[in-house]
Amino acid sequence: MNLKKIAASLCLSMLTAVSAVQAERPASFHDNYQLEEMVILSRHNIRSPLSGNGSALGNLTPHEWFKWTSGPSELSLRGGQLETMMGQYFAQVLEAEGLIGDRNTYSPAEGEMRFYANSMQRTIATAQYFSSGMLPVANVTIEHKYAPSKMDPVFNPQLTYVSDEFRRQAMEEISAMGGKEGLQGINKKLAQNYRTIEKALDLKDSPAAKKDGLEKFRYDDLQISLEEGKEPAMKGSLKLANSASDAFILQYYEEPDKVKAGFGHALSQKEWEEIASIKDVYGDVLFTAPSVAVNVAHPLLQEMSKELAVPGRKFTFLCGHDSNIASVLAALGAEEYDLPRSIEKKTPIGSKLVVEKFAGKDGVEYAALSIVYQTTDQLRDRTALTLENPPMVYPVKLKGLKANKDGLYKLHDLQQRFHKAIGAYDELPGKSAAKQAA
Repeated sequence: MNLKKIAASLCLSMLTAVSAVQAERPASFHDNYQLEEMVILSRHNIRSPLSGNGSALGNLTPHEWFKWTSGPSELSLRGGQLETMMGQYFAQVLEAEGLIGDRNTYSPAEGEMRFYANSMQRTIATAQYFSSGMLPVANVTIEHKYAPSKMDPVFNPQLTYVSDEFRRQAMEEISAMGGKEGLQGINKKLAQNYRTIEKALDLKDSPAAKKDGLEKFRYDDLQISLEEGKEPAMKGSLKLANSASDAFILQYYEEPDKVKAGFGHALSQKEWEEIASIKDVYGDVLFTAPSVAVNVAHPLLQEMSKELAVPGRKFTFLCGHDSNIASVLAALGAEEYDLPRSIEKKTPIGSKLVVEKFAGKDGVEYAALSIVYQTTDQLRDRTALTLENPPMVYPVKLKGLKANKDGLYKLHDLQQRFHKAIGAYDELPGKSAAKQAA
């Protein structure tokens, strides 16, 4: 298929895209670059909340949460539909780029493609739905290493090394997120967000208010735990508010009636963003401090770097969690970003960190990074995705790396950035001394 003809036939709005990575690439881009490979790190699509109505989450409101089509933490029916649409869209992109043949009949040769998911129901199912949308007749096998509901160490955002020196440095980095007031300043920055979610929950009328006096989220109770062999953990109001934020976001995607999704409150777009921001901050605090990110993302950084170098590989789909995307981006030194047209501004549900590898006509290999995600409206409306009506595509920029005029990095430079982030694991505070002692 001629990409120039495709480009000429598409609408020239900012949402028009002939590539998965950047909506505004000119048609002439394909005269200079040929896509060789795509590596995707995906967050699972819409799931039910991690706990049900009878849990602490249920005690935060007098209202009944949405009745889900799946058990706690499992992919919902809508999530499966939306991920199938994502798979169909990427098939169109890969076909237009000449990386695969007819998407309706294409089956990859041995080793050309890999689908690898964390061993949780929601990640395995997301990969399965994506592959069915992308390659409907290929009978793709989803690689996962354990029985469902056991975390794969590659995707588990756990700390595999902790020392007193590491803990001190990581806590300094986390505390810096709160400004002059340190760790507790993080909560204070969320004052408006807390007021908004308290109103939406009707927290003052909740079982937690009547039983425990919990009518407002506190600003002075944030505690962080960094233990080897475990995920970074949190206690306090932010953790509790995060569980409500997570459930509200998912309910907003699933419930057709926006007022009903807000428990009878006609919440504005800004208020939904304020509610969602609580979850973004929670994830940033736990997983994006530089020392923590290098630690928890280490196995995935190795996996992604390896995939970019597998001979004959055309496509890789790695399915994990928002913590995976957040920590990988932080470890690679991504610049700050704020995603448009989504109430989740960092790692929206079903979002994908996409790495594209290109062969340049100048004999040099190049790479580009982006976050591809369905807008909030596309998620709520289950909008079919096509080249003419694509998902949002947000280019990721890396600090200290210079892109060329077409927005691409040299592949060598990107590989060096991966190697630097991977190598930083061995430079974590106290690790060299621990190695020598061993």
